[in-house]
Amino acid sequence: MSHSSDDPKRRLTVRDFLEMKSRGEPLAVLTCYDVLFARILEAEGVDLILVGDSLGQVVLGYDSTVPVTLEEMIHHGRAVVRGAPHTFVVLDLPFLTYQVSTEEAIRNAGRALKEAGVQAVKVEGGSPDICEAIQRMVQAGIPVMGHVGLTPQSVHSLGGYRVQGRGEEEASRLMEEAVALQEAGCFSLVLELVPGDLAGEVSRHLRIPTIGIGAGVECDGQVLVLPDALGMNPDFQPRFLKQFAQLDQEARRGVRQFLREVRESTFPGEEHTFGEGK
Repeated sequence: MSHSSDDPKRRLTVRDFLEMKSRGEPLAVLTCYDVLFARILEAEGVDLILVGDSLGQVVLGYDSTVPVTLEEMIHHGRAVVRGAPHTFVVLDLPFLTYQVSTEEAIRNAGRALKEAGVQAVKVEGGSPDICEAIQRMVQAGIPVMGHVGLTPQSVHSLGGYRVQGRGEEEASRLMEEAVALQEAGCFSLVLELVPGDLAGEVSRHLRIPTIGIGAGVECDGQVLVLPDALGMNPDFQPRFLKQFAQLDQEARRGVRQFLREVRESTFPGEEHTFGEGK
């Protein structure tokens, strides 16, 4: 049962996502960082909202996700939960909040659930250390979404934003990481910038749903960064992105009209002005 079906007030669960995979029903996921867009996503029936650390670039103006703090993520996570109280919300744990030690990972993931009110956290990478931290988080009752392929927090060590998993060796390493994350207890897995055939192979091999971004149509679901999908960042047009609206153009048109009417003294009009008696 997806969000758009019988009961829009019922928040989907980890079990629902597994059942959707077994039925071949694609998961529709979008990122979100604020209450107004969260309301829209919930009203339109998105299955899951990701409060992504892409917040760093698209909202806070950083040049990567690396500078984002846990406090910033929790702050925006709270806003999203207020706007979408009936939707399953996942919060990205930012750089160095889960890599230093397992204890710190559990503490920070716990803060995300307690302080932001989200239902799960997402972490990047599939190394043995990360898998151990995930295992402990899951044991502590914290649902975890994994993330392999291009992992933006490690972009400097990966040599930039490029497709991952090309060539036999890289493909086999990516498959091993995906399996390790599943075994560590992840309830789902983001595959980012991965060749479509490999993403399909990984998706068929895993019991848990895969959510693709730049990973082709054979994943069990798809995610995009909402401002990119709505055309709010016209300079960012990678191959994997489709713009489903042109909000940048519409916003510019609105701002131009406001400036024109203020400068011509046609706004505010009589209908926007209070009289003495009213």
